[in-house]
Amino acid sequence: MVARGRPCPSTSETIDVLYPTYEARRALSAPLYNLAAVQAMTLRSLPPQVQRTRWGRALRAMSETTDALRLTHVRPEFKIETVEIAGEQVPVREEVVTSTPFGTLLRFQKKADLDQPRVLLVPGLAGHFATVRDTVKTFLPDHDVYVADWHNARDIPARDGRFGLDEYVGHLIDFLGAIGPGGHLVAVCQPCPTALAAASIMAEDEHAAQPRSLVLMAGPVDARINPGPVNRFAARTPVDLLERAVITKVPWPYAGAGRRVYPGFLQATGFMALAPRRHLSAFFGLMCDLAGGNDDDASKTRDFYEEYFAVLDVSAEFYLETARTIFQDHDLPSGRMRWRQRQVNPAAIKSALFTIEGANDTICPPGQTQAAQDLCTGIPESRKRHLLQPGVGHYGIFSGTRFEREAYPEIRTFIGEAEAAAANR
Repeated sequence: MVARGRPCPSTSETIDVLYPTYEARRALSAPLYNLAAVQAMTLRSLPPQVQRTRWGRALRAMSETTDALRLTHVRPEFKIETVEIAGEQVPVREEVVTSTPFGTLLRFQKKADLDQPRVLLVPGLAGHFATVRDTVKTFLPDHDVYVADWHNARDIPARDGRFGLDEYVGHLIDFLGAIGPGGHLVAVCQPCPTALAAASIMAEDEHAAQPRSLVLMAGPVDARINPGPVNRFAARTPVDLLERAVITKVPWPYAGAGRRVYPGFLQATGFMALAPRRHLSAFFGLMCDLAGGNDDDASKTRDFYEEYFAVLDVSAEFYLETARTIFQDHDLPSGRMRWRQRQVNPAAIKSALFTIEGANDTICPPGQTQAAQDLCTGIPESRKRHLLQPGVGHYGIFSGTRFEREAYPEIRTFIGEAEAAAANR
C-alpha cells in the first residue's frame, strides 16, 4: 500500500553504525541493571522486619526504580490466568490460532461454555510490543478476546520477505477470517487507518468474516486535522531523510541480521522526549511509592513501564510507507489509498462504527479519529457513535481506571447492540 503506487525510497546511506552503537551502550550498562535486579530480589527475600526499615525501603526503592529503566526486547507476558465472570474465577489460557513470521493471532481462551461476542484487538506496530494488557483484561469478562500479536522484526530472517502496509492489512483480513463470521474489530491507535482499509476491502468482497462492528480508538485516520507534535514532525520530515536518519540494519547474531528496520529503542527515546517531565515525575513517584511502602501504586507504574520499555523493531517498509501514506500524503482521507493496487473505499463499509478520542491526547489529537465518521458514508447515522473523553490523554483512552469506568461500558453496549442487530436481521 505505497502511496500513489510509488515505491519506498532506497538508499545506500543506511546508518549501519546506529545499531552497533546501541548494542555497545547496552552491553556497558547491563552490569548496572543486573546488579539492581539482583539487589532488589535479595531485598525482597529478607525478613519483613528488615524490609520495613527505613534503609531497607530506600535501598529497595533505588534498586527497583533503576531496574525499571531498562529497555527490553521481549514481549512481556500478559499474565492473565483467570477472569471474574458472574462472581466466579474462570481459568484463561493463551491459544495460538494462526501465525506467520510477522504476527500471531492469539486467543484468550476461557475454560467455560460461554457464547460471547468475538473481538479482535489490534495494537499498534510502532516500536512496542502489544501494549494492550489492561485492555484485554477489561474486555475479557464480556467478550471472546483475540489479539494481533506483532513480532519483533529483528527476530525475523530477511528471507521471509517484506512487511509493509499491504502485508499488514493482509494480516488483519486473514486474522478476521480465522476468527470467522460475526467478529468485531477494535483498533488501538496507529492501526485505525489500516483497520478501515481492511474493513473496506472485506466489505467490497462481501467477505464472510467482515467485522460486525468497528471500534477505532485514538488513531490517525486523518492526520491533517488538529495536528500535534508527532504529526508536525512527520509532515515536515521528508521520507528519504527519515530513511537516512532512522533506518538501520539488524546486526549479527540476531535472526533478522541484514533486515532493514526502524529500531524500537529510537521509538522509546522519541516518546520519552515528547514529555520528559511527565516520565521523570512518574519514576520519582515510583521511587517514593516503593520507599513509602505503597506497593499497589508502585506496581501500576512498574507494569506500565514494563510494557512501555518492551521495544520491538519495525520493518523499514512498514515504517516508511506509514510515514508517507498516513502522515504525509494523507491517502486515506484523500481517497488515494490503495491495497495491492486496489482502491480502498471506506464508503463500502456497512459495519457499525464507534470512534473514541481523548480531549488531552497530544499523540493523536481530537478530530483525527472522528474523521472516519465522514469517510464511512455507507453506514447509517443510527449505527455510528463518537465519544470524546474530557481530561483524558492518549493512553487513558484504552487503559486505566477511566477507560474501565467510562469508555469501556459504552464499547460493551455498542458491541452488544451490533450483536442484537445482526440477530434480528
